[in-house]
Amino acid sequence: MKYFFLSKGWQVGRVWELGGLWNENRWQRKPIIKCLYIGIVEQGETLLLYAVEDQVLMVEVFPDAQTNSFPTIGQVVLKRLMGPEQVIESLSSASELIRARVAELEHDAL
Repeated sequence: MKYFFLSKGWQVGRVWELGGLWNENRWQRKPIIKCLYIGIVEQGETLLLYAVEDQVLMVEVFPDAQTNSFPTIGQVVLKRLMGPEQVIESLSSASELIRARVAELEHDAL
């Protein structure tokens, strides 16, 4: 697995694999991307931890239109996904850890 932190209120867009954009017809499924419901708070911003399958190379993320606190940012492509060691290091050095509940995230998305 690979990992990345994503700001609360941001969404995953396009996904890349070794051959280019993720091809749902070839794989016969969507890529596995799962929120782990734990995160960190950095400079007052909540960053949630996501896991993706090893075949994923890059992930495009963008702010939700309703919660976009950075209207000048349209999208960002995450090119360096983290390994488990980097995640442990980030979690252990964070000044504040959080554990989100599914209901909180669903409520925020409304």
